[in-house]
Amino acid sequence: KNLVDKGERAESTYYKYNIVYTHLSDFISQRFHRDDMAFRELTGDFIREFDFYLRYDKQCSHNTVWVYTMPVLSLIELAMKKGLIRNSPFEDYEISMEETDRGYLLKENVEKLMKCKPSHPRYELVKDLFIFSCFTGLSYVDIKKLTVRNIQSFFDGHQWIISRRKKSDVASNVRLMDIPKRIIEKYQGTSRNEFIFPVPGNTTCNNHIKILMEDAEIITEQKVTFHTARHTFGTMFLTEGVPLESLSKMMGHKNIATTQIYAKITSQKISKDMDLVAPKFLAMEEAFSTTI
Repeated sequence: KNLVDKGERAESTYYKYNIVYTHLSDFISQRFHRDDMAFRELTGDFIREFDFYLRYDKQCSHNTVWVYTMPVLSLIELAMKKGLIRNSPFEDYEISMEETDRGYLLKENVEKLMKCKPSHPRYELVKDLFIFSCFTGLSYVDIKKLTVRNIQSFFDGHQWIISRRKKSDVASNVRLMDIPKRIIEKYQGTSRNEFIFPVPGNTTCNNHIKILMEDAEIITEQKVTFHTARHTFGTMFLTEGVPLESLSKMMGHKNIATTQIYAKITSQKISKDMDLVAPKFLAMEEAFSTTI
């Protein structure tokens, strides 16, 4: 909490640790009928049973279990560094994040959103911030901490956003296109502090985005949140021909393997498009089959 107050850690990380603390406390209480346990009492069965508890008692998905067990494993490493235990009792436990399809909007849906007049003026700001993310790849927290100092003229004479990602502290340099430039100009002087945008809370943004999707009559298979805009940037610009290496630099990924996920998504999009167009060639295929 102190690190969050100093701006050195994200509030979402603090929130996550609170959730893990609650789950761990409830697990120890229900499984061992106690309020606490010493590090030296921990065994491999403890973490495996905690894993089972999260999956079946709390109905957590695999990736959520991964997120919630990571802090526990980190505490074991800390205990070893402090000499509380010599070896990790969880060394045989393995878990990794499963790759999932990332929700994103198609280019035509982004255009529909841009042309849409929100049903209430209070949704206008979130609409603009979402579009800004679609054309810069910046996440919610990175847009929230964006200041005038982050906008710089670079070697090519264009304006760039020069920043470091809050999540990973990796450099993220994005050349400003005309659309995000206009959005910055629109909100110039509206924030009471050094930040460029008066960004609402994340929950408010997601609630407004849900309404905006209805206003723009955009229907998607997956739920659209503010983070969908970052994924939209990745897929939209990759589809338009931006090289994977350049996209990785702009999005501030530590590893290009993370960026390659967007390449797989666009391949899925191509496959779906081919499924839609295939029936239109049935007559030609039937005619061709008679000539073979």
